[in-house]
Amino acid sequence: MATLELYTKGAGVWIPDPDAVWVSAQLLQDYSPGENHLLLQLSNGKEVHYPLDSPSDLPPLGNPDILEGENDLTALSFLHEPAVLHNLRVRFLDYSSIYTYCGIVLVAINPYDQLPIYGEEVIDAYSGQDMADMEPHIFSVAEEAYRTMTRQEKNQSIIISGESGSGKTVSAKFTMRYFAVVGGAAQQTSVEERVLSSNPIMESIGNAKTIRNDNSSRFGKYIEIGFGRKGDIIGANMRTYLLEKSRVVFQASAERNYHIFYQLCASRELPEMRSLKLDAPENFRYTNQGGEMQIPGTDDLSDLERTRSAFTILGVQPDQQMELFRILSAILHLGNVNIQASGRSSERSYIDADDHSLAVFSKLLGVEGPQMAHWLCHRRLAVGGEMLAKPMSGRQAVEARDALAKHIYGQLFTWTVQRLNSALRAQRGHVKSFIGVLDIYGFETFDQNSFEQFCINYANEKLQQQFNRHVFHLEQEEYVREELAWSRIEFSDNQQCINLIEGQLGLFDLLDEECRMPKGSDESWVQKLYDQHLTSKPHPHFQKPRMSNSAFIVLHFADVVKYECDGFLDKNRDTVFEELVNILKASQSELVAELFQQQENAPSLANGGVRPGKRATREHKLTVGFQFRQSLQMLMDTLNSTTPHYVRCIKPNDFKEPFVFDPKRTVQQLRACGVLETIRISAAGYPSRWTYEEFFSRYRILLRGLRSPEQVQSLCKQNLPQLIPDPDQYCFGKTKVFFRAGQVALLERLRAERLHVAALIIQSRVRGWLARIRYARILWAMVTIQRYCRGALARRLALTLRYTKAALVIQKTYRMVVVRQLFLVIRQATITIQAFTRGTLARQRHRLLVAERAAVLLQARVRGWLAREAYRRVRAAVVLMQCCVRRRAAKRELMKLKTEARSVERYRELNKGMEVKLMQLQLRADQQARESTALRETLHAEREAAIAEVEALKATIQKLESQKHEKHQQWPVISEKEVEERRRAEEKAAQTISQLTQELHALQRERDSLFQERDELSDRFLKQEKKQEEWQHQAVSEASAALRAELDEERRKYQGLLREFARLEQRYDNLRDMSLLTERAKGHRRTDSTQSLSFEPPSPTLLSPQSLGPLSPSPFQPSLPSPEEVRRISVTSFSSERRLSVWSIDSPMQDQLMEGMDVAKDHVVKMTGEDLAHAYDAVRVANKLLEGQLCDRRRQWEEELEALRCQLAVAISGSCSAAQQQELLEAREQECVKLRRELKELRNTVSLRRLLTQVPPSPLTAETSSCPTQQKPATVTGLLECRKRDETKLIKNLITDIRVDSAVSLPPGLPASVIFLCVRQADCSGDQTRARSLCSAAVTAMKAALKKYSNDVSMTALWLKNVYLLHDLLTQHSPKSTLGSDELVPLTADISDLIRALSDLCIQAYQQLLSITETHLQNIIVPALLEAETIPGLCGSAVKLGTSRKRAGSDPRTVGGDAPTMASVLRELGALHTALSHQALPPTLIEQAFHQLTYLISASALNSLLLRKDMCSWSRGMQIRYNVSILEEWLRSRSLQAGGAVATLEPLIQAVQLLQAGKKTEADARALVQTCTALSSQQIVKILTLYTPHSDLDERVTLNFIRSVQGLLKQRSDGHPPQILMDVRRVFPVTFPYLPPTVVHAEQLVIPDSLKISFLRKA
Repeated sequence: MATLELYTKGAGVWIPDPDAVWVSAQLLQDYSPGENHLLLQLSNGKEVHYPLDSPSDLPPLGNPDILEGENDLTALSFLHEPAVLHNLRVRFLDYSSIYTYCGIVLVAINPYDQLPIYGEEVIDAYSGQDMADMEPHIFSVAEEAYRTMTRQEKNQSIIISGESGSGKTVSAKFTMRYFAVVGGAAQQTSVEERVLSSNPIMESIGNAKTIRNDNSSRFGKYIEIGFGRKGDIIGANMRTYLLEKSRVVFQASAERNYHIFYQLCASRELPEMRSLKLDAPENFRYTNQGGEMQIPGTDDLSDLERTRSAFTILGVQPDQQMELFRILSAILHLGNVNIQASGRSSERSYIDADDHSLAVFSKLLGVEGPQMAHWLCHRRLAVGGEMLAKPMSGRQAVEARDALAKHIYGQLFTWTVQRLNSALRAQRGHVKSFIGVLDIYGFETFDQNSFEQFCINYANEKLQQQFNRHVFHLEQEEYVREELAWSRIEFSDNQQCINLIEGQLGLFDLLDEECRMPKGSDESWVQKLYDQHLTSKPHPHFQKPRMSNSAFIVLHFADVVKYECDGFLDKNRDTVFEELVNILKASQSELVAELFQQQENAPSLANGGVRPGKRATREHKLTVGFQFRQSLQMLMDTLNSTTPHYVRCIKPNDFKEPFVFDPKRTVQQLRACGVLETIRISAAGYPSRWTYEEFFSRYRILLRGLRSPEQVQSLCKQNLPQLIPDPDQYCFGKTKVFFRAGQVALLERLRAERLHVAALIIQSRVRGWLARIRYARILWAMVTIQRYCRGALARRLALTLRYTKAALVIQKTYRMVVVRQLFLVIRQATITIQAFTRGTLARQRHRLLVAERAAVLLQARVRGWLAREAYRRVRAAVVLMQCCVRRRAAKRELMKLKTEARSVERYRELNKGMEVKLMQLQLRADQQARESTALRETLHAEREAAIAEVEALKATIQKLESQKHEKHQQWPVISEKEVEERRRAEEKAAQTISQLTQELHALQRERDSLFQERDELSDRFLKQEKKQEEWQHQAVSEASAALRAELDEERRKYQGLLREFARLEQRYDNLRDMSLLTERAKGHRRTDSTQSLSFEPPSPTLLSPQSLGPLSPSPFQPSLPSPEEVRRISVTSFSSERRLSVWSIDSPMQDQLMEGMDVAKDHVVKMTGEDLAHAYDAVRVANKLLEGQLCDRRRQWEEELEALRCQLAVAISGSCSAAQQQELLEAREQECVKLRRELKELRNTVSLRRLLTQVPPSPLTAETSSCPTQQKPATVTGLLECRKRDETKLIKNLITDIRVDSAVSLPPGLPASVIFLCVRQADCSGDQTRARSLCSAAVTAMKAALKKYSNDVSMTALWLKNVYLLHDLLTQHSPKSTLGSDELVPLTADISDLIRALSDLCIQAYQQLLSITETHLQNIIVPALLEAETIPGLCGSAVKLGTSRKRAGSDPRTVGGDAPTMASVLRELGALHTALSHQALPPTLIEQAFHQLTYLISASALNSLLLRKDMCSWSRGMQIRYNVSILEEWLRSRSLQAGGAVATLEPLIQAVQLLQAGKKTEADARALVQTCTALSSQQIVKILTLYTPHSDLDERVTLNFIRSVQGLLKQRSDGHPPQILMDVRRVFPVTFPYLPPTVVHAEQLVIPDSLKISFLRKA
């Protein structure tokens, strides 16, 4: 029990609860010894009284809040059941963490959901990392086992146990997958693929649906994965235990038989399966008893395909697979055999002769049907030396039939396991060590427990004993290592229960003895148990039920289990009649005969015995219990000889609901799986362990004396007795101080009290200081107020005096104003009277003058009007005559204009010939203008004529007036008549003129409308033309973007396939070397012609660019630059050479291919194993075959690409019309469809497996490329001549055997320049063959040089520069590049394939360069970027409570001074940058390389940050941000930020900002979501979940804040993938810029004498 002083007010405790098992409560008052109850407040606010009888009844104390969600249960201050349960609940429900450490045990809770935590990026993150640094994970346990095996060279075991449905099988699969990836990536073998392929096979034949689990393993298995000297997987072996054969013939309700039966029924419609005569599973007795035919979310048909594929990978031929399926189908038909009872009391039975199921069964197994029908209903007895056939009853016959079905299935299961083991057996090398993965059933207890549960629980008893002893041993080892004076820790040993089961006269002994009895029965066996273990010698672990005489109770370590004895003897015997087995031995099927023939050769039967006719022989058969004990003992011996690692799987609920936690079921499993026992053993000793430095950092305020870091240990030893008076509660070790349970909480309380006292002192001093400050301020305020009051009174007196004086002045001034105003009013009145009088007189005089003037004016106006009227009548008559004539001409013209207007409108409606219409309108408008001008001139002439007529009329009028006086008496009548006529004529003329004027205005308006319509049409046409141009440009840009994206994708795929080819080629070299070593070991020393340097292909044509689609994947493509994608050589990289294992040793297709390709079989590998020979031949055939096929594709593709580029250039220029643009786009779409179709076909061609299995055996045609026509040699100066006999020497001195120091000191690109000048000279001399051979030899030599210096950055950069320069020189002088150049003379030799080879070699050199740097950076990224404390002292004092305790059993980590720092990272990057800059490589290429590396750094660091809880704190975030800033500054100082190298660090920078930002309010949540745009939602939530405060000044992130952030993240539509970790294997394709080099001359080259190439002559 914990220290009583800790039960104070406010302390948290745990009290029992019937529903939640344990609930938290808080003490409302201090506890005093002797009190009989505690006053508690529950979490819901309710107050309760907790009764106490003694201090031992005190409830368990709760852990501090800072330990909530701890990833290691043993790091808790109080180790007890409620603390463990609460911690698991918090991690599972609140943090969605399904893994938790408990010392050496990994507790795995089944989430019943798919989590993105098992990808290859997670394997990368855990590979090579320390177990104590990473978050709990199944991969962490696997990595610990792998590292321990490779470091200590000791075998390891991973023991995975738990209830059915807790996730054991899935955990074992992930563990094996981790080993397969980590142990197989180095050597690229196919063994790991076979290991993984065994899982679907064993699941199909050994797993079934139960009530608790949809994929429950009904057998135990132990898989030993063998590793070689280099840590690579070279083999595996599987052992199985206790297959549940009874499930074959019986299934409980809501359960299924083994998956394989339902998979076969689902595939009954397949052509190859129709011969099995299968039906739906509802129609078979062995599959319809449980009522469950289908599992939701599974597809039996696809599962069978997966199983068949796994069989194929493991080397099981299709005909053998069909034999196996026939046997399984026969079992189903056997269950449908109808056995009928006969006789008076049904003591006989028979089977109809025409029974369809029996006929199908016999046909499938190749046995005699009548014999099988006879011996299913009879058995043979030996009476007096004679053999008699005794009929059996119907029940006995049914049992015999079911026993036969179980026996067949058991034998088939055993054969399958043996076949898998033979396929997984090590075929090369010797297994140096192994890691065993034990997937075994957990403790089981049901309402009805039988023989299977008894064996399972017995196995768990043995495993629990081994587990307890191992945990105890680790604890004692820790104490011995620290040199503690310790006493032996007592732990519960279940040896008594094991002795009850397996000891002398134990349960198994009595069971075997009863099985040997002639008339043994279950009841007599149980009675013997009662007599032996209850009456004769009572056993503490054995009991008898009160209400039953056919059952017994065993007190196991986990629970009390009641076993029903019914069926124990039959299941222990597990026999089948010998006559039936003999029939199967005589089967026509080879597999069936093999199954039962090997039964005789086996020393013991793994799955039961055969019941013969004689009793004497039956007694010597081994029982199932005895065999199980033997296999279990072998397993225990294996586990005891290895270092175990434990995984305990927990089932959180029985309803398979995702993330639902049932505390009752969880506690039950925790008790059963030994987790609580681990805690109890740990709590019995010293569970809390601190290094002296960590203890000093945390509790320095409690220590007295000189606090020097150099005297930490002595200071702790001096002060700790004063803090904890009881010396038994702590102990000092060499490097650590150990505390018993609860003492850390006591120290925390003392620390809190000391901090409380210090806080009170600080508060008192601060309050006094604040009071003094307040008094000073009040005094100053009082003096200030007095001063202001006195000033206010003085100012008030001065204001009164001023007001008095102002009043006198106002009075004086007012009186003066009143008198003056009266004077002014009198004067104004006088003046006004005078003015009115004078005005009246003046107006009278004015009226008289106006009247006189008006009279004169009226007279003048009347006279003028009369004269004008007379003139108007004369003029109107004249104008009328003119208008009549003009009106007729105007009407005619108007009709023409209307006709033209209607024709224009018709053209406008038809909307055709827009340009012609506008021209016509322009011409018509011009014509109208000319006509209008003519009309104006005519009108002007008529007006002049009218004026002349008016003058003539005036003269006539005057003449008539003169005559008027003469003949005054005769004119009045005539004058009036003429006047009337003249008036009418004038009016008519005026009307005509007005009509013509209106028509003229209408014509003018119509002309203006036509001009306006012309302008509108012009604008509309221009707009349409502009829109069409924009649409054309947009379509062209979209097409260009699509082509560019497709080009990037194809370039990435091409470079990825090029890497795969390089690995395949390396695999070929390794196999060739191994074969040579093998031949030398046997004494046969042979020379392989393929080993010569000149025989190697100059380029990896296996993956030439034409096989990758319509767009050029070449990195030398300047027109469409591509974005980069990251590459990384990872342990998860898949190897294409694994597929080569499909070649069989006698494959005729292989021989035909090699003959057709003119590839001779290599005699070196003739006597070696089939893997070496077939992989070697496969590589050579694939190289030759793809080289021929893909060269043709290359030429076709180049022609089509050239045509496409021409069309694209035309489209971009915009010179073509809209119709041509549309045709171009349609043609381009059709071309893209065609090229995509070809791309799909070529992708299928690249696969080696499909190629080697589908290619026709006919020989390939010869190379289609013919030799170019011999041209007249050109005269070029400044070259170097190399004689033919000196070519080998040139290649050797210049490339192959050049020394490193000499090569690095050479001018950049000197070897490439020399080679080019020699090739140029040979070409100019007319010897194209020698030029081509010299260039090919140089390419091959450069390739060999890259392989030779595969770990040297400087040399790899040097050869990258030379390959790159040689490629550019050859490209510059190729015929295509020199077509438009008069200065350059093209090469006459056809070297296009060599240019492609150089392009591929550039990519290989670039990838090798990055691979070297990545290998150097891989192990220092995380320590330098995350762990290095560049800012001293920032994280030293921030030690979190409990985190310093490492997991029990883990090796202590040494902290040395050689830990990597940022200087190490910058040193590696600087070496690469120096090498690239020294070789004068293009800046864009350098930027791409560092973009790649910075992405790797960012991804690796961020992945580690997301998996390490100790890194997620504010202080650590400050350190990481500073380290990243150092890297940023380094990149900017070398001008590398333009290539995106700095931008790739953004996710890591935002993660660090997330650690440093506020995490409390809603505004903080919104700011986080807006800031962290480069992080996915899962990554943000993960960091918030892992955030751990490292000081008392910081707080945890609350769940409400995390939920609010999740709500805001749902509203954000980011394009991030759902996985948590970044893909460190992401590959950016490299783009090599084409920079035409300067013309090279021999005179410009400075060739040092150290190269020894003086034999070259200048030409």
